[in-house]
Amino acid sequence: MLSSIIWLPVLGALLIGLLPNSSRLIAGITAAASLAVTIVIAAMFNYQDAGLQFIEHLSWIQPLGLDYVLGLDGLSLPLVILNALLLFLAVQSTNKEVDRPRLFYALLLLVGAAVMGAFLAHNLLLFFLFYELELIPLYLLITIWGGERRGYAATKFLIYQALSGMVLLAGFLSWAWFAKTGDFNYESLAATHLPANLQLLFLCIILLGFGIKMPLVPFHTWLPDAYVESSTPVSMLLGGIVSKLGTYGLIRFGLGLFPDAWVIVAPWLALISVVTAVYGSIIAIAQTDIKKTIAYSSVAHLSYVLLAISAGNSLSVLGAVYQMVAHGLILALLFNLVGIIEAKTGTRELAQLHGLLNSQRGLPFVGTMLILTMMASAGIPGMVGFVGEFLSFQGSYLAFPVITIICLGSTGLTSVYFVLIINRALFGKLEENIIYLPKVQGYERVPAIILAILIVLLGVQPNIVISHVQVTTDALVAGVSQDSNTLALLKVNQSEFPTGLSL
Repeated sequence: MLSSIIWLPVLGALLIGLLPNSSRLIAGITAAASLAVTIVIAAMFNYQDAGLQFIEHLSWIQPLGLDYVLGLDGLSLPLVILNALLLFLAVQSTNKEVDRPRLFYALLLLVGAAVMGAFLAHNLLLFFLFYELELIPLYLLITIWGGERRGYAATKFLIYQALSGMVLLAGFLSWAWFAKTGDFNYESLAATHLPANLQLLFLCIILLGFGIKMPLVPFHTWLPDAYVESSTPVSMLLGGIVSKLGTYGLIRFGLGLFPDAWVIVAPWLALISVVTAVYGSIIAIAQTDIKKTIAYSSVAHLSYVLLAISAGNSLSVLGAVYQMVAHGLILALLFNLVGIIEAKTGTRELAQLHGLLNSQRGLPFVGTMLILTMMASAGIPGMVGFVGEFLSFQGSYLAFPVITIICLGSTGLTSVYFVLIINRALFGKLEENIIYLPKVQGYERVPAIILAILIVLLGVQPNIVISHVQVTTDALVAGVSQDSNTLALLKVNQSEFPTGLSL
């Protein structure tokens, strides 16, 4: 079943090539079918089993140690669902008059397929192949349908992401060579025991590769350009799910496979996370372009995920996974709303936007949704952002209290730049030369409504996600060495964290 949610989008892309006049319809049906199969898999998922489920294992290129190994557990399940959902919504968010629709929709589906494969792959070379396969489609999507500086942004994106892939490949190849397992299967490498110095070396290489992908300061400079210059559906995928390959990789291949070395690098990662959080928040305040503000805010909020992963205890890792889901939903909705604003007003500049909440002549639906989403991003209780930050900070405080408090302080800056956007863009009077802004059509509202419902639902009932994730994250953390005094601070008593958490 897992193969179907990878190859259905690929099949859809091929069909678009054969039936070019129905490209939007085929893309929508394909993305919907992939989402439907993903939901069926989630319904069949045994959340009490910490191991891999729905395993598919086929020998492929044995001399290289490359096998087609797919599996699903509580760590990858929420991200797989998020990817399928955002792919479907990205198709729905695409302008019906998009240029060269056949190529656009085909590339969009290929991105979704590649990301899905990366989350399901349990052979390191297979993961690398999927990890790299999304680069060229994304490069083309940015450089063809992007903004004025699309060429620069796309080239910069490609260089950084290619560098990330090369670093990871070097780490994977070196690791397998020293481990002498004969293949790159995750279970084989997890069963090997390398000396501490080699573990630390390979972990640092992997951290560099995934740190570029997330991205972390100082490797973040590709992100604002790529997000801002991308079209709305591409921005939704980039910010909502593609960036999660970095955080997912840190948990799966960093904490999961190098637990002893993780204890050594954890304090440094926590320090990087607080620098990234404060820097991203301050730079976001200084922006005048709404989309660039959101881009920098995403840098800050992803750093909370890194802090939680650094702490490495049951509660913090669970919070990291939840925060990834929350970040993906919120960021996708923000980019969707900003895309509608730009389409209706012709600008994203705060200096030129006023009175969008005007019930008669403005964009009241967009304004209302924007306020709700910004509240979620700021961590208002009752919304998904609060749950992710609460779990992450509560877990990380046990290991890094001072750094956690500073990061908590940086969340206050989130309110600053979002209040600035709300005050300048939504309130006040519309420009005198504007009689009526174009109305938001029904099909344009659908992605925003779906994402808003999920943001509130998962904020009120977080156990929908937690119940499927916790067993896997507990098992993952249980593999971390108990011999370090540092790790003693990272250990959370399971009795202090009830399974049935519900807010």
